This record gives sequence, C-alpha cells and structure tokens, in this order.
Amino acid sequence: MLRLTDFIIDCPDTMKLAAFYSEVTGRPIKEGSSADWAGIQFGEVELAFIRVDDYRAPQWPDSEHPKQFHLDFEVDEIEPEQRRVLDLGATLKQDFIGPDGYGWQVYTDPIGHPFCLCRNKGVTWTEDGPTWPQHN
Repeated sequence: MLRLTDFIIDCPDTMKLAAFYSEVTGRPIKEGSSADWAGIQFGEVELAFIRVDDYRAPQWPDSEHPKQFHLDFEVDEIEPEQRRVLDLGATLKQDFIGPDGYGWQVYTDPIGHPFCLCRNKGVTWTEDGPTWPQHN
C-alpha cells in the first residue's frame, strides 16, 4: 500500500520558512525540526521544508526558475510499489534503500516531477495516520 506522507518544499532556511507557514496556518512546527528538515503536521500529511544549498527561488510562471517540491509516499514494501510505479511510467533516479530494506528511492513522474517511495523502519499506521518511532 502507498500513502502520501509529505509535501516537501526546497528552501535555504527551514526554520524561517516553517515559522512563516506556522503563523499562516496556525499550526505548530513539528517537534524535532532542525536546520536541515522542518515540518508542520496536517493529519496524515506533513508540510515539510528541506534545506537546499544554492537555493534559487522559483519565478513561476517563468519557466527558467520552475516551482520546487517533491512528494514522499510511505510504502509497506518497496519492490511491489517500485514495479507498479515503473509500469505506470515513472523513472527511477536514485536508490537509497539500505541492506535492511529501509530507506527511499527517488523517481520522476512521466513529465519529470520528483517523488520518493519511502520505507521507514518502525512506522506504523493507524486511523489517525502514521506513528513514527521515537528517537532517543
């Protein structure tokens, strides 16, 4: 099964952009957010901000600096979902699955938009969405 977990926006300063969207939405910045990754939870889906070196702001609708985002999908098993998305026209770009079967794979859709299939160790799903493992 495939579940949308994150809508991820590239940015130069994760905490600054997260603070902006926290104020806009009235939702708190997720505990554990950092300079590299920050998030705001909306039910099952997290609006996330990832730090990108040499960030260039989009100038949409100017196509020289296009919009910048990617989607993360959490999966129960990588291999069946990989076969399925490839059959649908996706292209595998990079594979970060470790020997234990956990990690992520970067794909593009048929017209080039990026997305990831992710399998995170310890994630369980309930009616309220994902429960992430506690890190000490």
